[in-house]
Amino acid sequence: MMVDSVTCLELALEGERLCKAGDCRAGVAFFEAAIQSGTDDLRTLSAIYSQLGNAYFFLGDYIKAMQYHKHDLTLARTMGDRLGEAKASGNLGNTLKVMGRFDEAAVCCKRHLDISKELGDKIGEGRALYNLGNVYHAKGKHIGRLGQQDPGEFPEEVRLCLQTAIGYYEQNLSLMRELQDRAAQGRACGNLGNTHYLLGNFSQAICYHQERLTIAKEFGDKPAERRAHSNLGNAHIFLGEFEVAASHYQRTLQLAQEIGDRAVEAQACYSLGNTFTLLRDYRAAIEYHLKHLRIAQELLDKVGEGRACWSLGNAHTALGDHYTALKYAERHLEISKEIGDQVGQTTAQMNLNDLKQAINCPTSTLSTICLSNESGTDDKNGIRTDHVFSKRVSMECMDLIKMTPDAKTSQARRKKQQGTENVDPSLLPHEATRSPLNESTVNEDDEGSCAAEDDSFFEHLSRFQSKRMDDQRCELGGTKGQNWYSCENNKEKEEFLDFIEGMQNRRMEEQRADPPSFPGLNGPRKTAILRRLNDHNSQVQSPDDKFFEMLARCQSARLEDQRSDMPPSSHQRALTVPDEDFFSLIMRLQSRRLEDQRASPTTLKRN
Repeated sequence: MMVDSVTCLELALEGERLCKAGDCRAGVAFFEAAIQSGTDDLRTLSAIYSQLGNAYFFLGDYIKAMQYHKHDLTLARTMGDRLGEAKASGNLGNTLKVMGRFDEAAVCCKRHLDISKELGDKIGEGRALYNLGNVYHAKGKHIGRLGQQDPGEFPEEVRLCLQTAIGYYEQNLSLMRELQDRAAQGRACGNLGNTHYLLGNFSQAICYHQERLTIAKEFGDKPAERRAHSNLGNAHIFLGEFEVAASHYQRTLQLAQEIGDRAVEAQACYSLGNTFTLLRDYRAAIEYHLKHLRIAQELLDKVGEGRACWSLGNAHTALGDHYTALKYAERHLEISKEIGDQVGQTTAQMNLNDLKQAINCPTSTLSTICLSNESGTDDKNGIRTDHVFSKRVSMECMDLIKMTPDAKTSQARRKKQQGTENVDPSLLPHEATRSPLNESTVNEDDEGSCAAEDDSFFEHLSRFQSKRMDDQRCELGGTKGQNWYSCENNKEKEEFLDFIEGMQNRRMEEQRADPPSFPGLNGPRKTAILRRLNDHNSQVQSPDDKFFEMLARCQSARLEDQRSDMPPSSHQRALTVPDEDFFSLIMRLQSRRLEDQRASPTTLKRN
């Protein structure tokens, strides 16, 4: 038995070494081998559970991570190890958060916080506060994805989650300042900046991101410095400080090149292209969008490639180069069809229609002209230099807002209200429909227009179903003196009910709670150890039943998770585009501001 324990410990130590070296997959193999070897040392077994849970978490296998963290939590409780229980609760809370089970995660993290305070563990308390902030931050973002709200305009439920997250982050930051942990302070400042950004407190977000940037420079943390510059650029964009934002994005690009992250480099180019578009420097915008396009093609990112073509088409349209814009619009349409992006197809088709009108070219001759233009030459920025037929529109007359899909949608709706004909009813914004938290779109106009048709459809369906129900009814045939059930039928009925009862009994047995089972617990004393642990748990741990009651209440809410989901959105993740594509959001905000500034057609009255 002693030999097995030594072998188990050696395997576990090798697994820990491999995980620390970054080879978690090999580390998991050693940890699993250690469990197969078995041990009767409960603390060694608890450590293996914890390390295995962390390794599976790193590998993205959250189900197994949750299982091993649960084993660790149960073993710590049965041993009466309060510190181990606190750490296991925190690990389990982090795993549940990533799985989207936020209420259960909050219960576990609060348990971690309570035990840490009870033991006077300041470091553990700080980690618990940080984890709680992350849980409520993630919950707020998750709920916010269901709507179309902009930063600062989320419903009360989302705002409450984000404000709760800020409260925990601020407590964490205060405690880390007390402990003089600069690295932890930097993490807290970064999260506080991101949360204030979502709440629309952009000036406050800038203050925290500046502090985050300072701490990142102290440690020489290039990835953290890059993130801080990117977040600062985002916040300055919303304040209308486009030049300052561009400087932060340029520093983001430099750091991405130093780190060697091509995807992040493409994201920085995308941000710079959109920023220079807002600054009306369309040639600089084209330069950065071309860089984004090349990297997207290199990384086989079709979504990013389509986004780059859409942006390049808009920039060339702003310069009056309609033929080059037409080329990119057609490519955008091809990519949208290839990846099944319905919104992208609608937007590309809308742009193509606008360009046809601008060129004054009939549809039949459009492809011929495009082919003839292919023989022309491009300058270093990819701009055509030989367009004889192109119609130049001065930058003074070109409005950025009018190029955006949202503005075109707004114009189409105004024309429709005024009774103008020949308006495309399927105008939908391509990127402007996405808020920083949103990945899907809902077209409310479609719901209203289809209401009457849906009613008639369901009425017809109801009549059809009622006929089918009548066809399936059984007729009570037979003569007046004939019994409905014969003795033979009664016997078959009883056998069938006995069969059902047997199945129900087996299902009940399967659902009974099993006593604690710890994989890897080995040796001839296994039964005695389990009996002792159960007795100890029933005598000592009874006051902690409230913790599991809270978890049970959270588990009851998981029934909602088992409902069938809505069909997935056609939107696909773009590797070379920032997760929070707020530039489309800026376009939407700008178009709304333009509507607010229009003069109403009322006559002036003198006092």
